[in-house]
Amino acid sequence: MSRIGLKVIEIPEGVEIKNENNFVTVKGPKGELARQLHEDMTINIDGNELTVVRPSESKLHKSLHGTTRSLIANMVEGVHKGFEKSLEIQGVGYRAQKQGTKLVVNAGYSHPVEMEQPEGIEFEVPSNTKIVVKGIDKELVGALAANIRSIRTPEPYKGKGIRFEGEYVRQKEGKTAK
Repeated sequence: MSRIGLKVIEIPEGVEIKNENNFVTVKGPKGELARQLHEDMTINIDGNELTVVRPSESKLHKSLHGTTRSLIANMVEGVHKGFEKSLEIQGVGYRAQKQGTKLVVNAGYSHPVEMEQPEGIEFEVPSNTKIVVKGIDKELVGALAANIRSIRTPEPYKGKGIRFEGEYVRQKEGKTAK
């Protein structure tokens, strides 16, 4: 039994959902998202509620049920509110800045690392040690934040590097002299 798949998705005001042969298009105040979903799942739209129904109790259909519902719910939330991930930079001389549409990160390398802002994603740099990635596609926001973090992952001895906001990095003990 999929507990997530059985939940009803509430469609907020100002959000339109179209379903044509399981190609779901969601329009809202922040933008528009479209995605092809598995053809076995049945998507029912009734007023301002959306439900996902599976055709059988097979293992494949059970696994697709919750996934399909979560994908649609994330699309609805993305076009209504949007998503954001915050990253912190820790380390002497490590900093970030925004130059036009590029994000430039100095993270201890001999050269600054530049990342181009993809379509539908926005970078914000409120301070030189904080980066905020915003967008309507949850998958793209998370993947891009993970790519920025991978520029310099936090190391366990001094804790230097780029980490998600609130992420805890366990400190290891260094070498001890005899």
